Amino acid sequence: MLAQFACTATWFAGNAIIDELASKTGLGPEIIGHVISAVQFGFITGTLVFALLMIADRYSPSKVFFVSALLASLCNFALLLDAISTTTLLMARFGTGFFLAGIYPVGMKIASDYYQKGLGKALGFLIGALVLGAAFPYFIAGLEWGTDHITVIRLTSLLALGGGLAMLLWVPNGPYKKPSPPLQLSSGPMLFKLVGFRKAAFGYFGHMWELYAFWAFIPVALETFMAQQEIPFSVPWWTFIIIGLGGFSCILGGYGSVRYGSKKVALFSLAVSGALCFLSPLLFHLPSVLFLALWCLWGMAVVADSPQFSSLAAMAVPEHLKGTALTLMNCIGFAISIVSIQLLSFLLDKLEVPLLFLILGVGPVLGFLSLSKKAS
Repeated sequence: MLAQFACTATWFAGNAIIDELASKTGLGPEIIGHVISAVQFGFITGTLVFALLMIADRYSPSKVFFVSALLASLCNFALLLDAISTTTLLMARFGTGFFLAGIYPVGMKIASDYYQKGLGKALGFLIGALVLGAAFPYFIAGLEWGTDHITVIRLTSLLALGGGLAMLLWVPNGPYKKPSPPLQLSSGPMLFKLVGFRKAAFGYFGHMWELYAFWAFIPVALETFMAQQEIPFSVPWWTFIIIGLGGFSCILGGYGSVRYGSKKVALFSLAVSGALCFLSPLLFHLPSVLFLALWCLWGMAVVADSPQFSSLAAMAVPEHLKGTALTLMNCIGFAISIVSIQLLSFLLDKLEVPLLFLILGVGPVLGFLSLSKKAS
């Protein structure tokens, strides 16, 4: 879990130093969407390549994790180039995303090699660690000595390298490790004929429409509120808190799924985050304490359902197609996240910021309707 946290700190490292990258490249507000979308596209590509070549099954997952962490760290370090161009920036972010595909999914593979029972709870902890890792660059940027963008990139890169080394040295192959059958992409259409998988997948797609766009534009919302209310607070720290609380909600959701079931946890999360999407314009008129409290609640609700969708999808398909099902679901979901991120980036200078998050409400609504639909 600690290795997952350390390595995924590179995910939002570029967004945590967005002003410095904009200054270097000359890009405007659209840089927010471009930087995170490049990571998402890299992750999609990497996931497919790793799955098609069966990397984690043919080689030791811990070694794959280490090599991926090393290369992700190097790609992250590239952000420190003095004369970085837009193309170099996007390639570096794409590379980071590509090698994150050897960290996040492979981390789940390692967990499954150690847990036959209680995997859902274990995934809650694992994805919780990922969320905290994604938030960590903002924590560094909020510290007095972290205001220098060089410090943010150096520390997140070194964390990734350290996490990879820890996995290599102290986490051997799990006792339940066994080879999986080849990825069967041709089974995709068949999978969507399975009612349980279809409901979980479309619920996940709605969740992904909201999640990464919400994360990427939290600093924009906080800066807008601070300017309107003329109340100073640390935008990086509050971004870290809002995203980071989602890590704890993933863990709470894992415990909740044991008692109430994954479906109920996912539906509750979708309902809360969807309601906050549609209430978001009103939040900007609240006192700062209420504004920040509700954004923290939103940060928890927006991601608490993520491990549960993986659990629901895995339980709905035959054992030999679980790898294919989760790979396809993740790839489509991350592709959808690119669309919503780019849409918000395009509308950033065309709509008032308080209206921007209304667009994200479409995802939770469609996800809720799909997941709650009775089988026919």
